[in-house]
Amino acid sequence: MSDPFADRPLPRAPLRGAVALALFTLAAVAFVRVTGIGAVVTPPAPVVAERELRFEDRPAGGVAVYDARDGTLVELLTPGGDGFVRGALRGMARERRSHGVGAEPPFRLAAHADGRLTLEDLATGRRIDLAAFGPTNAGAFARFLKPRDTAQVSLKE
Repeated sequence: MSDPFADRPLPRAPLRGAVALALFTLAAVAFVRVTGIGAVVTPPAPVVAERELRFEDRPAGGVAVYDARDGTLVELLTPGGDGFVRGALRGMARERRSHGVGAEPPFRLAAHADGRLTLEDLATGRRIDLAAFGPTNAGAFARFLKPRDTAQVSLKE
């Protein structure tokens, strides 16, 4: 079989137009990212409850969760359980290692007025919006808020 388009060259005008459009789009995005002109920024909702936490690995595979302000034990995670909490913390720990930060600086768990729950690494500035992973996964962290603060938090689906 022969190729019906073998003798027909690719039209240059549409090809040049497509390349120009792609380059313009890249330049426009770079301009907005660098200057901030034209960027839409949604201000964060106010925080209604927060707690600074430290997470410490235990020899048997558990994880101890401490209140960073007074050093009280909030909860002891059993080995093999709480997969979402462990996964989120692994990602944050990897970020800390890349910045040369140890385990001592606390994390801030914050519940916002709009129902979002965020976990922020105070040492690196990285923030995870836990509500993006669904109410069940966000609830895995919401239990670390103080009991009086938990009553104010409603995790939206």
